[in-house]
Amino acid sequence: MRFIFLFILAFHFCFAEDGLSLKDAIQKVKEQNNEIAIAKFDEQIKTLEHQAAVGANYGSLDFSQSALRSNDALNVFGYKLQSREATFADFGFKQFTGSNYMLASDDLNNPQARNLFQTKIEYTLPLYTGGKLEQMGKITQALHEMSTLNLEAMKLQKIYELKKSFFAVSLLNEHLYNLHIIASNTTKLAATTEAMMQEGYVKKVDLLEVQSKQADVERLINQAEANRTLLYYYISFLVDEPVTAIKGNYEEAQTFLGNDEQILNNNLDIKKAEQGVEISKMNIDLQQGAFLPQVGAFANYGSSDNTFMNDLSKHDGYTVGLQMKWNLFNGGSDKNNLEKARVENLKASQQLVLSKKSIALHVRQIQTQIQNDEYEMKSLKKEVEFAHQIYENYEGRYEQKLVSINEVMMKQTEELSKVLRLKEVQNARNEKIFELQKLASKEVE
Repeated sequence: MRFIFLFILAFHFCFAEDGLSLKDAIQKVKEQNNEIAIAKFDEQIKTLEHQAAVGANYGSLDFSQSALRSNDALNVFGYKLQSREATFADFGFKQFTGSNYMLASDDLNNPQARNLFQTKIEYTLPLYTGGKLEQMGKITQALHEMSTLNLEAMKLQKIYELKKSFFAVSLLNEHLYNLHIIASNTTKLAATTEAMMQEGYVKKVDLLEVQSKQADVERLINQAEANRTLLYYYISFLVDEPVTAIKGNYEEAQTFLGNDEQILNNNLDIKKAEQGVEISKMNIDLQQGAFLPQVGAFANYGSSDNTFMNDLSKHDGYTVGLQMKWNLFNGGSDKNNLEKARVENLKASQQLVLSKKSIALHVRQIQTQIQNDEYEMKSLKKEVEFAHQIYENYEGRYEQKLVSINEVMMKQTEELSKVLRLKEVQNARNEKIFELQKLASKEVE
């Protein structure tokens, strides 16, 4: 009878139309999970930062339009020169005579206010920056690659959490099935005890003991159902849509077959540590650029006039040039920044070594724990089967008045405790297998 119930339960989980399968849930997590979406935005931000850094190599083109008015003598004279409209009269020559050459010129010192409308376009281009722009492009590209690794790590983490939840729900379904069988057996035992009590073969305390066990089993059922509901809430959170049932049976995950070398080669934490070392090397080259000269070119073209947008070509002018700047002393800041970059490179290198060693150790620990869990599961499955047979035997002997109800309840408690322990070990083994898959950057079901 129990085999028939198990077969029906398995058929329901494997072929039910309703419910979300693990394969579909993984796809939904990738497309809909909020934390993964945030990681994707971070990746896009790093892409834009890299493009901005590369764009600095092409210089900048600026357009400006200014409108000024002044009666300051120097400004007025300068405005006229910029407009190519200065005359000798602007120097006060019309007031100059042999007898008054020592007198101040009113035209020169107290000119009438004048407007200046200037239209200007200017292009600046860095020709040599000591490698700074090149290294900034490389660093931002490496940071973009790091953000891609972070995105993949986030996907693996959410898939890991999803798998744990799916398998935990499936185990809870199986556990609830076993609890309902135990509850059914306890109800049947209570009926038998009550009938025997009416015939005077047992006392009321025996019935009370059975009823107490019934309440205990009911408590475990309610507890398991509450935990299952909570898991469905969490699955809904991961896939960002309501989920009230799963499709399929996920009780024991397949053993991960990847070897240690493959795990270490594919591990994202190690890849990020390696990327950190490369970025620290680039930063050394970036800081060394501070000791080299900076060379740039510029060109501008503009037109200035007393009237806005008048004849631009009549009042235009251009300027082209080169500039070299070389910092010779800044209090030792550049030297200290370079030394800091070298120390950061040494630190990153040690972090890479530590990452490889710690992950290799963690992999070995997980593999050992999985082996121990599998051995314990094999033993517990036999113990559960034996415990159930013993309970049924004691139940039959109780009906024959060969054992007390207390002995029957003890055997049922032993069976229940072994069932609970088996589910705990199965769940722990599944989690370790999924963690191993995550360390190896695998998304397999």
